[in-house]
Amino acid sequence: MLNRRSFLLASGAALAAPYVAHASPDDWPDWDLQVRPEGFDPASSNPWGIANRFLPRMVSANPGLLPGDIHVDAVARYLYHIRDGGTAMRYGVAIGRDGLYEPGIYRVGRKARWPQWTPTETMIARDPQYAQFADGMPGGPENPLGSRALYLYSGSRDTYLRIHGTPQPWSIGHRASSGCVRMVMAHIIDLYDEVEVGSTVHLYPA
Repeated sequence: MLNRRSFLLASGAALAAPYVAHASPDDWPDWDLQVRPEGFDPASSNPWGIANRFLPRMVSANPGLLPGDIHVDAVARYLYHIRDGGTAMRYGVAIGRDGLYEPGIYRVGRKARWPQWTPTETMIARDPQYAQFADGMPGGPENPLGSRALYLYSGSRDTYLRIHGTPQPWSIGHRASSGCVRMVMAHIIDLYDEVEVGSTVHLYPA
């Protein structure tokens, strides 16, 4: 049975682990277990102490929304993945801080498990400490993109906006990222499996 203490001890050990030079897909199953251990229940497990309203919930969807689409309510800090039958899975999120959040309509151009993170030149100029990762940071439990990432495109252009996991789950519900939509790593593992490349993503104004 999963309890808060055992989950935090496991998570703490994972976050203290050093980066490997080259992340391998062979590591992915172990990393998944680190952030989503045996006994984890998305609807009730909350070792991070985030507000309970940000835990995944099946809710009614507004009429006329297309199954498969994603809608991000930047005011309430919710992401809705529309399902069949007039329902949606709702997740808590964090959005971009200050003026970095970019509302609009995008599409999922690609998906990645435990992705590498490479800061853009703009991000490095804004946060010079990111320069050490200019050549990329391998995937892993401490990587800023977390366990999964959905890459948002405008036409054929990568916008560098992402919906991704975060090693800072306490940021959920806040404006915290460099423009992306953050989710709890355990939660985006579920979402990732349900979202298809080509799906439409609506980011509403904050």
